[in-house]
Amino acid sequence: MELLSDGLHWGAALLLIIASFGTSAMTAAVGLGGGVTLIAIMAAVMPAAALVPVHGVIQLGSNAGRALVQLKHIDWLIALWFALGAAAGAGLGGAIAVELPDEILKTGIGIFILWIVWGRPPKFQKARKRAMAGAGFASTFLSMFFGAAGPVGGAVLSTLGLTRHQFVANQAVTALIMHVFKIVVFGLLGFAFAPWAELIVLMIASGFLGTLVGSSLLGKMNEAAFKTGFKWVMTVLALNLLVQVGRSWLPS
Repeated sequence: MELLSDGLHWGAALLLIIASFGTSAMTAAVGLGGGVTLIAIMAAVMPAAALVPVHGVIQLGSNAGRALVQLKHIDWLIALWFALGAAAGAGLGGAIAVELPDEILKTGIGIFILWIVWGRPPKFQKARKRAMAGAGFASTFLSMFFGAAGPVGGAVLSTLGLTRHQFVANQAVTALIMHVFKIVVFGLLGFAFAPWAELIVLMIASGFLGTLVGSSLLGKMNEAAFKTGFKWVMTVLALNLLVQVGRSWLPS
């Protein structure tokens, strides 16, 4: 029995629905990690051509739910400047016909994240507008090529001195903006979202339930526990990118 016209079976669809719940809960609890984890799981069972566009719609729904739950903690000035950069990043990413080498992109992001988490990065409190516009451009541009670039924006947000609730809320709204622009560009480029509608709806619904569970955990954590969890999630994401690059260099 198939769920989708593209041949995705119920077993694979159920796996993705459960994964959407789990990854949304993780992101709501520590701010990041769910999108990267989810796209890795989706890549194992979905056609490559549909992976990034469909992931974008699901992440839009997931981030919208998280932003709604944490609405009072959103800084709309951060969101505005991120959106300005995101619009330019989506436009440029959609205009480039040839993909940039994944190895270069992943290496750069991995090193950037490790520097932000473990090094002595600059603090952007006095340059929030420029920092968030740059984060919006970079993350949206990169997400056009390999889907999950949320850690770029998250890394910049982590330097602004936000509380755990403020970080999760603003990470959600900026990621939401990134995926909106990305979906618009993929639609203009002719991607057909309709055959995937059933799966998208079910994954967004399960993701929202995961967000509620993760948000309840966030409220029970103190700042020190949140910052420690965030640091290690970011580190694992960065090392995973660098390991992927290393494997690509090995002879097949």
